[in-house]
Amino acid sequence: MLVTMDSILRAAQKGGYGVAAPDAYNSSSVRACFEAAVNCKAPLILSCLGTTNMEETGEMAKFYAKKYPEAVVALHLDHGGAFDEIMRALRCGYTSVMIDRSKLIFEENVREVKEVVKIAHAIGVTVEAELGHVGTGTEYAETRDSGLTHLDEAKAFVEQTGVDALAVAVGTSHGVYKGTPRLGFDLLREIAAQVEVPLVLHGGSGTGDENLKKCIACGIQKINLFTDMANPAGEAMACFMRGETSEDSDIAAALELYADKKKNFYVAPLVGAEVYRRKLEHYIRLFGSEGKA
Repeated sequence: MLVTMDSILRAAQKGGYGVAAPDAYNSSSVRACFEAAVNCKAPLILSCLGTTNMEETGEMAKFYAKKYPEAVVALHLDHGGAFDEIMRALRCGYTSVMIDRSKLIFEENVREVKEVVKIAHAIGVTVEAELGHVGTGTEYAETRDSGLTHLDEAKAFVEQTGVDALAVAVGTSHGVYKGTPRLGFDLLREIAAQVEVPLVLHGGSGTGDENLKKCIACGIQKINLFTDMANPAGEAMACFMRGETSEDSDIAAALELYADKKKNFYVAPLVGAEVYRRKLEHYIRLFGSEGKA
């Protein structure tokens, strides 16, 4: 069933575990997410960018929610951009939206987030916003320090906006890191001590299992993931079509599962989805959310 993100994250906050928030972009990845949630009996936050088939992904999520009624999933707009994009997500049934105004100054960020919160809350939808700015891994050395969340702004931001979840910048980055991740765990602890709403970590991929576990221990409830599932899934499809092998155990298992199938446009995405699901299930267990649905 589709539920609000707030209901999932408040339970995680109380229980001291993290919840995976994978990005999905087609039928194969949406199905993989629901299957992972069912297999692990874990809550999940299925995320989609407004620029990647938002309406289509929403309809597929509704389909798989009916097919797997035991799955506890929030349908979330990730990095919501223009106001119209966020309204489109609300109209097509998303149970949670992110409004990303992290590049704006504090006052403008507050003003625009507050407006979306008022609208979304009127129809029972959860809102996430970002304070500080999580950049891209290719520019990590240049942007890591400048984008960090300011401790003295976090509490005021939540109080002034009424937001349900706060994404914080504590040293992670989107995509593939160019350099070694350096996370500000002390900053994260201090933010968690001052802010009552659940906290979100963007840029979970490539950050490392131990770092992610420590982030949860320091106060993170939601961890966004994409690259660590999408890249191996793509590699698996390429290996399958070329008849190659892989040293990655998840890819190797998927290739073996479909070894006797024809190499075509239908089967290759199934191979990728198998790897996507396996990688996601690893994170579900790592975050401690298995069995929590």
